[in-house]
Amino acid sequence: MVKTGAIYRSLVLSVSIASQSAGVNTHVLSRTVIAVKNAVMRLVGLLAVVMLVFESALLFTGVVFRYFLHKPIIWSDELAQSVFIWLCMFGAALALDRHEHMRLTAVVTRFSKRAQHWFETLGLLIILLFAAYLIGPGFHHAGGQMVVTSPALNIPDGYRAMAIPVGMCLFAFIAVSHLLTHSRWQDILSAAAVIAVVGYALWFFADFLYDIGNLNLIVFFVLVLGACVMSGVPIAFCFGIATLAYIVNIAEVPPSIVVTRIDEGASHLVLLAVPLFVVLGVLLQISGMARKLIDFMSSVLGHIRGGLNYVLLGAMFLVSGISGSKVADMAAVAPALFPEMKRKGADENDLAALLSATGAMTETIPPSLVLITIGAVCGVSISALFIGGLVPALVCTLAIALVCYLKSRKAAQDTRERARAAEIGRTFLWALPVLVLPIIIRVCVVEGVATATEVASIGIVYVIIYAVIMQLAIGGLEKSRIYPMLVEATSLSGAILLIIGVATAMAWALTQSGFSTTLVDFMTHIPGGVFGFMTVSIVLFVILGSVLEGIPAIVLFGPLIFPAARAMHIHEVHYAIVIILAMGIGLFAPPLGVGFYSASAISKVNPDKVIPKMWLYLAVLLITTFVIAFVPWFSIGFL
Repeated sequence: MVKTGAIYRSLVLSVSIASQSAGVNTHVLSRTVIAVKNAVMRLVGLLAVVMLVFESALLFTGVVFRYFLHKPIIWSDELAQSVFIWLCMFGAALALDRHEHMRLTAVVTRFSKRAQHWFETLGLLIILLFAAYLIGPGFHHAGGQMVVTSPALNIPDGYRAMAIPVGMCLFAFIAVSHLLTHSRWQDILSAAAVIAVVGYALWFFADFLYDIGNLNLIVFFVLVLGACVMSGVPIAFCFGIATLAYIVNIAEVPPSIVVTRIDEGASHLVLLAVPLFVVLGVLLQISGMARKLIDFMSSVLGHIRGGLNYVLLGAMFLVSGISGSKVADMAAVAPALFPEMKRKGADENDLAALLSATGAMTETIPPSLVLITIGAVCGVSISALFIGGLVPALVCTLAIALVCYLKSRKAAQDTRERARAAEIGRTFLWALPVLVLPIIIRVCVVEGVATATEVASIGIVYVIIYAVIMQLAIGGLEKSRIYPMLVEATSLSGAILLIIGVATAMAWALTQSGFSTTLVDFMTHIPGGVFGFMTVSIVLFVILGSVLEGIPAIVLFGPLIFPAARAMHIHEVHYAIVIILAMGIGLFAPPLGVGFYSASAISKVNPDKVIPKMWLYLAVLLITTFVIAFVPWFSIGFL
């Protein structure tokens, strides 16, 4: 131990002396690294924006040719999916360089500034380790996909899959550049030593961890994952390094499986709705439509204390389920409404908490991909699920509205006098185009004009036409904001999509461990009859929702658990609605819920400040879920 400490101190001293003697050379190196990194990221940003614009145009063109010209473009989805994974990785790289990946910093900020810099260095080294470990498997995966050709375009799939190793190279490059320009050598060496010790301990005790069975999940997905989260490491890379550590030491499968799972999770075409809805929100701000909507809602509800919170609730209810993704639902609403709501005096952290709460409860509103998936894999009538999901969503909305009312009574938010009828009428006419937009989106999906993925492109074209007309009529369009906001949209989208992709890899690891089978066996033998089964189901799916996306969890656990529910004579529609609500709570429950960090990212706030404001909303939603669980009429009363 003494020798090790002496060696370490000698190494640190040598590096320090070398750094001091280098002097100007070190400064020149830092400037060179920064210049190269900035040039690379400008190119990445430009490519990402071009891809985003291209995706929007491609999907809208596909809608026009298929629905209006009756000449579908059979290769459009293939091309869109190929470009999408590149957009995802480039956006995630932009987010990493811009420090826009979501992370939990509540613990780290309690330390000194020097300790915070050390934790930042630790995080960069973990990112570097994760990315560097997957570069080789990523290129191997892409090479293997070269023999697979797309049906319509007849292009090797390896060109699409190549996005992941290229993204990993970008992550590693950004991490190294930040380490060289912002971290002290002493911090780099000490943080690397900590990582090496933990890695060696996991390797040394691998046989013991393997022998204790699923208890080893506590080590990897509670201790390692929790330590990374508390250290302020970006959430996506926390998920990734914990999964990679489990697979390397326990799972006896090649690391390339992480690459394939990330590829699968981040390549799901329906997730393309996320960046498109982010762009839609950007355009709503730039065009002024969001401001006109808020002015109208404010004229109607502005004299009511906390009235703008009800506007957010109503907006989420209108657009929920359209894209099949809670993240896309939030991305469609928050960027459009939040700037004006903040200007009206609303607290941004409470708005993020309210956005999370609404996201947690709106997945039962049709059309929803989770409802469709659970109907398909569990043999439940999808039309019955569509009917059964409306009343529970309304009950949850009323419960959250009650919380908003009670909080508004104590809030110091400014109010104003009731608007005159003339003002309401004037603001209504100005807001009519944006009020029509949710109706257009929903009708296009329900009537089959566009898929859940394509519908955002219709909204984008609609807003662009509106903006052009307004520019010709009255001017005022801030064209200089368009490109920077598109770059910001790609960065935000990449950060969210990387979390989803890596969470898919973690979900696979949990499934392959046999944890799901053990859990289901436990549930079928719990005491308490229906009451006990429903209680455990709610708790279980809250936990699952915190680590899994809704669709993977349903696909994995639905076919196993639903037979047990039917054996206990629980109505399948009722049970489906309850577990969807429970998963929603888990998905938006800090500190692990992916949806919570997505909502914070979309809201552009620090998640640490949102957490204290989340608990009341989550508690009310949990109580409401139990009420719905033990009063089946809410789910099946109109069947």
